[in-house]
Amino acid sequence: MLRTANIIGSGPNGLAAAITLAQRGVTVTVYERNQQIGGACSTAEVTLPGFRHDLGSSVYPLGVCSPFFRSLPLEQHGLRWIEPDVPLAHPFDDGTALTLERSLDATAAQLEPRDARNWRALFAPTVRDWPGIVESVLHPLLGLPKHPAAMASFGVAALLPAQMLARTIFRSEPARALFAGCAAHSVLPLTRLASSATGLVLAASANTTGWPIAAGGAQSLTNALAGYLDSLGGRILLGTEVTNLNQITPADATFFDTSVEALERIADSALSPSFRTRLRHFRKGPGIFKLDWALREPIPWRAPACRRAATVHLGGSLAEIALSEHNAFYGQPCDKPFVLLVQPSLFDPTRAPAGQHTAWAYCHVPNGSNLDLTDVIERQVERFAPGFRDIVLARRASNSAALEAWNPNLAGGDISGGAMTLSGLLTRPTARLYRTSNPKIYLCSSSTPPGGGVHGMCGHLAARAAFSDSL
Repeated sequence: MLRTANIIGSGPNGLAAAITLAQRGVTVTVYERNQQIGGACSTAEVTLPGFRHDLGSSVYPLGVCSPFFRSLPLEQHGLRWIEPDVPLAHPFDDGTALTLERSLDATAAQLEPRDARNWRALFAPTVRDWPGIVESVLHPLLGLPKHPAAMASFGVAALLPAQMLARTIFRSEPARALFAGCAAHSVLPLTRLASSATGLVLAASANTTGWPIAAGGAQSLTNALAGYLDSLGGRILLGTEVTNLNQITPADATFFDTSVEALERIADSALSPSFRTRLRHFRKGPGIFKLDWALREPIPWRAPACRRAATVHLGGSLAEIALSEHNAFYGQPCDKPFVLLVQPSLFDPTRAPAGQHTAWAYCHVPNGSNLDLTDVIERQVERFAPGFRDIVLARRASNSAALEAWNPNLAGGDISGGAMTLSGLLTRPTARLYRTSNPKIYLCSSSTPPGGGVHGMCGHLAARAAFSDSL
């Protein structure tokens, strides 16, 4: 029987594993190398005093619909979701923009008639079967899905390359680009199999559970998880970097909310040589280059619709987005990258001093890239918001190397815990799922199913697997 457990890393998955075990009476200790919990789900003043920036994640379409998070009393520990007016805006060079609305019909109504019909036809089954889809995609894909009927209608389109699906289904470039931007969250070339899956899930979530931000910043979600863990008797040790398992008190099981590189390095000879070799061959995903801005006023978007959304996709056309994602995945530079921008202070005034604002943006880059893309990203923002640079009070740039130095779980700047390819999603990084060659060591980070995103399911399911193994 599992009685004690160590968790290395206090990101959402590490805290989810700790909570799942503590709920079952296991004595849990979480080790965090930094002085602040949360990893890439945290908030701090990194530009100017009073400007609170999310250091990693910021918008939570998978968090708000996560079966595990929804089972917890997080509101009692300070979590409050804020839903922007619209989930997403995608501006174009002619000064117009499409928005992903809360209503499927309202989104489709912006498109020309044929594309409107096809948009409804593509997304209606996923919206209709949303609870079953979420339950299935936020579990391992190996084996029979939890809701086979729902997944049957979803799976055919989801397996297609996003570029092929967009060009086949939609006639107009704006409709194609709107879908491509959602699909690019897969951090895959849009020519790869299953790159459509992320686009379908994210667009459908806009019409169902939404794309909320956390009031007060990402740290509010982490603090709520930690608060609930504390109520269960769990313990978190800050400023405690684990470089070898001999440093920590032995436990019945140890969980790694880390990259596979950190798992191999820290566990070392506690893992079999063949398993360590398998870890070394697990493919990393692209990295990111991120900018945080303190702003004098809201971003001066040419398209007014962009002021209704917390999330804005800056990529123009399908072809432009596809080239950007292809280059990042295959290690090539791109002078007009697809940029994901978030402006949370439009909807949460606690993020900046009165009348002022925060925003951040990132683009995908080759893993481990140390290039400074500040000018490249700001040119993309200026393209759709002329005069943007004039309102910047301060900025902080973080390349992939800097992100990994701050949080080793972001190996080479990879925010997905490994390439989200179809084969990678099925095994991530082995078919043994959360288990390793050592029956006392488990991997519970986004390098395990269901993969990247803030939903806690990787940690929750790893903990359940370990508890089941101990019976």
